[in-house]
Amino acid sequence: MTVHQKKLAILAGGGPAPGINSVIGAATIRARLEGVDVVGIREGYKYIMQGDTSQVTDLTIDTISRIHFRGGSYLGIARDNPTRKQETLDKAIDSLLKLDVDKLISIGGDDTAFSAMKIEEASGGRIRVVHVPKTIDNDLDLPHGIPTFGYQTARHVGVQVVQSLMVDAQTTKRWYFVISMGRKAGHLALGIGKAAGATLTLIPEEFKGNKIKLDHIVDILVGAIIKRLSYGREDGVAVLAEGLMERVDVSELQNLENVERDAHGHIRLAEINIGEIIKSRVQQRLQEYNKKVTIVAKNIGYELRCADPIPFDMEYTRDLGFCAAQFILNGGNAAMVSVQTGHFVPLYFKDILDPVTNKTRVRMVDVSSESYFIARHYMLRLNKSDFDDHDKLTKYAAICGIGVSEFEQQFRHVLDPDAIHETRFNMESMQNSQ
Repeated sequence: MTVHQKKLAILAGGGPAPGINSVIGAATIRARLEGVDVVGIREGYKYIMQGDTSQVTDLTIDTISRIHFRGGSYLGIARDNPTRKQETLDKAIDSLLKLDVDKLISIGGDDTAFSAMKIEEASGGRIRVVHVPKTIDNDLDLPHGIPTFGYQTARHVGVQVVQSLMVDAQTTKRWYFVISMGRKAGHLALGIGKAAGATLTLIPEEFKGNKIKLDHIVDILVGAIIKRLSYGREDGVAVLAEGLMERVDVSELQNLENVERDAHGHIRLAEINIGEIIKSRVQQRLQEYNKKVTIVAKNIGYELRCADPIPFDMEYTRDLGFCAAQFILNGGNAAMVSVQTGHFVPLYFKDILDPVTNKTRVRMVDVSSESYFIARHYMLRLNKSDFDDHDKLTKYAAICGIGVSEFEQQFRHVLDPDAIHETRFNMESMQNSQ
């Protein structure tokens, strides 16, 4: 008696990331070679959570064999969230069952992972699920040193953008404030800023407490500009993580309540003109010292998300797609795929949930790490050694046209209160060239 072989479905949710097509291609090839039919679900959960099963395409080896070279998503992508209502969750499951699907590979970030987990739970064993973690933000809780796919390509393209802006800044004697995507975490901003050798990078993790004063951010940047002027340089590039604004007091931002939110309730940080807000505040502060500095705010992120993957992500995501398909074909279920030291390791949903949010944990930048310590020492910004050197303070105060004690009173608060980046060794000489 022939046992009916049910289908494997693949979908992508959240925002784009380089390498999605590699996962789709590798998973399809692995399943097809095992004799399993594969269907691609267009635009994530958007249609199936409405009970619409028409937006589906058969995936064959011939149709996907070369899609791994390209960015974007062969199946499209959407942020629609089936877990917000029981009705839409039930419809998503019913749609998959109507399509004769009992195996689902989802590709996405933490929200898509949560949706995948809920699909598996609510299906009562009728649909097995494996999730492939994807985000250029690099903020999924994978083991240390393992990037989320798409991050390396996004960083690569971001560095090229910042490199060009650094040349433009030096040529035209201006500053650029580059706002980098990344949601709550500063991985992408720091990765771009450190690799490019930007003048400085600000990420939310470096600030203590739950809230950040906007004036604190402004004074760090003003202090960096003043210090740069003391070296005879009128140019610079600061990379700012968009997550800074999620930590700023809402009362400090005009009309923030009108900012659009996504289907998962997150503020669309890209809809807040972070760069212009900070640029305006910095210029206002500099005007207090009769300093006119040209500043250009530049948002980057959308141009990084659909770039063709670099070889690292192309290879990495083909491994992830193969492992996802092999795991679920072998009976695996309810796990996220990871490759650690060259070996496949399933990360089971039950082990990776944050007990507070009941979602997958968010990985933040470890500001106590050697990597961040080195990044800080290559940045040009006011630090403890500046305030310990009377000659430097005199020079900075003279640029501002105020007294030394007044300068110290206005800017000492920008120092890290724990001073963890000042206690090992002094690399001040490196800062002049950045």
